[in-house]
Amino acid sequence: QAQVVESGGGLVQPGGSLRLSCAASGFTLDNYAIGWFRQAPGKEREAVSCITRNALSSAKGRFTISRDNAKSTVYLQMNSLKPEDTAVYYCAARFWAAQDICPDKFTYWGQGTQVTVSS
Repeated sequence: QAQVVESGGGLVQPGGSLRLSCAASGFTLDNYAIGWFRQAPGKEREAVSCITRNALSSAKGRFTISRDNAKSTVYLQMNSLKPEDTAVYYCAARFWAAQDICPDKFTYWGQGTQVTVSS
């Protein structure tokens, strides 16, 4: 059964770093676009980053997305974290062979991992 599972969240001090992982199972990651999203309580879901077959990516400033198809895992490196980065972070996947653009809709969504930036 196809699914994606986030991990790597936790409590970090302002200015610190975290690396989130999105592990895919039940499908081959190679031809899938992976997006990272986040949602804080009372706020709308926000797109953070997206990657397409290692050829096209978008990021939110201090964040960098990467993928390791051999490990069926996509990463989100988060540096210089701020309290306003606190949110539940989700990864999502969609079969997407194009390398020049990310999809606007995703098929598979993870359950999310909590990131809390606080002293």
